[in-house]
Amino acid sequence: MSLKQTLLDATQAGAAVMKDYFDKQFTISNKEGINNLVTEADFKSEEAIFATIKANYPDHYILSEEAGSLAQNSDYKWIIDPIDGTVNFANGIPICCVSIGLEKDGVMEMGAVYNPFIGEFFFAQRGFGATLNDKIINVSKKEKLAESCLVTGFPYTYLDEPNGPLQVFEKLIRNGIPIRRLGSAAIDLCWVACGRFDGFYEHKLQAWDSAAGFLIVEEAGGKVTDLKGNHYNPYQPGIIATNGHIHTDLHMVVNGGNL
Repeated sequence: MSLKQTLLDATQAGAAVMKDYFDKQFTISNKEGINNLVTEADFKSEEAIFATIKANYPDHYILSEEAGSLAQNSDYKWIIDPIDGTVNFANGIPICCVSIGLEKDGVMEMGAVYNPFIGEFFFAQRGFGATLNDKIINVSKKEKLAESCLVTGFPYTYLDEPNGPLQVFEKLIRNGIPIRRLGSAAIDLCWVACGRFDGFYEHKLQAWDSAAGFLIVEEAGGKVTDLKGNHYNPYQPGIIATNGHIHTDLHMVVNGGNL
């Protein structure tokens, strides 16, 4: 089976588990931070995804939120979040998804993000553009940060640092810029890619949160960097993803500048 089909099948397998467990009774436990949750469904989704990948590519490297790193001597690495937006999922809020990125030799080649509750399947392959339910998507065309609609997230353990999450958030909203907080970085990125949001920033993510989504933004014509404006690497925590037009101004604000 091709890499692309394996990716699509694995994403759908994880999403099927999410649907089975959604809005039902299941076990919930905590990771670091009182509301950093993991559920029985996270583990079952992860198992379904692993089974699909290993059936076709048993020698590939896997990095997943719950299982951690399953290292193999391979050029390929699957980067998996079996449920991105677990707090939403645990509270019956249907803004959550499966997110899987496929990396080859350190370069993200494909990404898939699927929210089965609203029926949105995002996919990108490097050099081939990005799609939502098989239709080509593009980032928005807004050129001014002041007229933009943004999305962000906040870490479960607060980062007490200059220009931290609350300081940047306050600066933007005091200037009348609408900011949403959905609770799923993968969906945030995909909604930038399809033009619903003009930009996204967050101070503290893990690789599985953004591996698929950042490629989807780039393939939809957007720009993605770390907080300092460097080429984006999902193995460091900060991210700015925009339609490209507002990137310089949002980067300036995130780094302490004024509008």
